[in-house]
Amino acid sequence: MTTVANDLRPAVLGLLLAGLPALAEAQAPTAPPDAPASPQALVDGLEGAFGKHAGFRRGSAKGVCAEGHFIGAAQGKAISSAAAFSGERIPVIARLSVGGGNPQVSDKARSMRGLALQLSLPDGERWEMSNISAPVNSISTPETMLRSLEARKLDPATKKPDPAKVAAFNNAHPEVKAQMEWFAKRGVPASYAAVNYWGVHAFKFSNAQGQVQYAKWVFEPDGGQELLDDEQLKPLPDHFLADELRRRLAAQPVAFQMRLQLAEPGDNLVNPTLQWPEGRRVVTVGRLVIDKVESGAGGACDPITFNPLVLPKGIEPSDDPVLHARAAAYAESLSRRLSERDPRR
Repeated sequence: MTTVANDLRPAVLGLLLAGLPALAEAQAPTAPPDAPASPQALVDGLEGAFGKHAGFRRGSAKGVCAEGHFIGAAQGKAISSAAAFSGERIPVIARLSVGGGNPQVSDKARSMRGLALQLSLPDGERWEMSNISAPVNSISTPETMLRSLEARKLDPATKKPDPAKVAAFNNAHPEVKAQMEWFAKRGVPASYAAVNYWGVHAFKFSNAQGQVQYAKWVFEPDGGQELLDDEQLKPLPDHFLADELRRRLAAQPVAFQMRLQLAEPGDNLVNPTLQWPEGRRVVTVGRLVIDKVESGAGGACDPITFNPLVLPKGIEPSDDPVLHARAAAYAESLSRRLSERDPRR
């Protein structure tokens, strides 16, 4: 479905398969079985699966805005001519989030965490991205995403999805299990600043000499991952991540290393549910530092869609259909969100 961080988010045509909410405010119409995965249909599907929460993003609805900077490394410049790898300090707006379209979802959920970024490069260039806390996406095509959301539509009476429909979809689409199993087998992040975030899609990098290299990226926290088991989660409130990040940043900035996994011939460039084989060369191409976080909701993130097709020169998208579906769906989500705002505010 990876703002609109993510308006479908990290998430967003990304996860959406774990931690479904129990409550909904409104039900979206069900698309016919052969309906195309239009931006409108995808956002309708999100509203059906998570409820319609006026004024919030349809994906990664719960999140906090932050700021920082990015400094590219020499290995990044060797792979791409993008200005992000110049070695200069690049301003960054970041949105950290919990997956799904329910702004009241518990931070204890074994589900996606998201890191959406906008890098403001020289000469008006932008680089936007939506990263998630799993190395794979949940689905491989927009059409499968739409069918997934329809299967998870909340019942008006129970305010929950029909378990039989969910099971039938999962059994018919085994690709969804890789991400579900990833979250099920791992602890819950203790902090937005202490978990890995993957881009999941392949991108084409080209350097100043015209050499081309496909790669995927991951942001890894300098302090390592901090994952909590069920016993450690028990004393925590349902909403702890934003305040934890504020306390952490009050003490010192947090940092992530950006690493590229370089593709080799035969690696799949268009299916984000598949991981590339272990042993692929990995290079560190930059360092992300986050040093400021909003005291409340909103902030500089509010109008940003974190569209992963907004790329600088030197980086191009692969032909991954999920990657290309995000832009219009994010824009549709943003349009709905802004139309729900009180114009008198």
